[in-house]
Amino acid sequence: MPKFAANLTMLFNELPFMQRFEAAARAGFEAVEYLFPYAFEKKELAAALRANGLVQVLHNLPAGNWDSGERGIACHPGRTDEFREGVARAIDYATALGCPQVNCLLGKLPEGVTAADARHVVVDNLRFAAKELEAAGVGLLIEPINTFDIPGFYLARTDQALAILDEVGSPNLRVQYDIYHAQRMEGELGNTLAKHIARIGHIQLADNPGRGEPGMGEIHYPWLLRHIDALGYGGWIGCEYKPRGTTLEGLGWRTALTA
Repeated sequence: MPKFAANLTMLFNELPFMQRFEAAARAGFEAVEYLFPYAFEKKELAAALRANGLVQVLHNLPAGNWDSGERGIACHPGRTDEFREGVARAIDYATALGCPQVNCLLGKLPEGVTAADARHVVVDNLRFAAKELEAAGVGLLIEPINTFDIPGFYLARTDQALAILDEVGSPNLRVQYDIYHAQRMEGELGNTLAKHIARIGHIQLADNPGRGEPGMGEIHYPWLLRHIDALGYGGWIGCEYKPRGTTLEGLGWRTALTA
């Protein structure tokens, strides 16, 4: 049976962020993930996890100026020092929160930078991050994101991510496989998961079109969730979708799709 983690950035967003931990626990979730912890004190977040019997399974490295549209800086030449400072900050939070993995959003290709130049920066940054995180006992992920939602994002396909893993050469680097993004860019969900499950460190879900609740779109989630289970994937599946109404009203999919 798949294990689902509530993505607190997307779910229960009718509530102030710190109240979402209790809401997730009351809704039956045992784990949470979210984009960034850095706006909150580590002690405050850790206390919310403990009080609600939750584990945190994922957050992202700092990703530049999010409010101005940046979606990561790992492919940005000239910002290596900022990236390395972000790695240290991510380790600090992950250690305090007992979070076993962090995701590195590679970012949008900067204007005037060639793909080849960006590739050198990405590989060097990921080699550094993977080594530092491994020493801290934290795993590193990279996530392909569809270029319909984020035009210009540097990493958009599973095969590109796997090629980067090969070049970085670290056992501490794996793919974060977001089913929604993969469906939009490449399809072939079942075959891709079966072929590369050993190199996938985390899975997220949403349906397409619209990034809505699973079971409301074109992806055949009853089959896909059974398939993931049969592959022996033992990690969490992050629920990173946009609820149509309130999160609680839309949680019937968990029973309907996993019965």
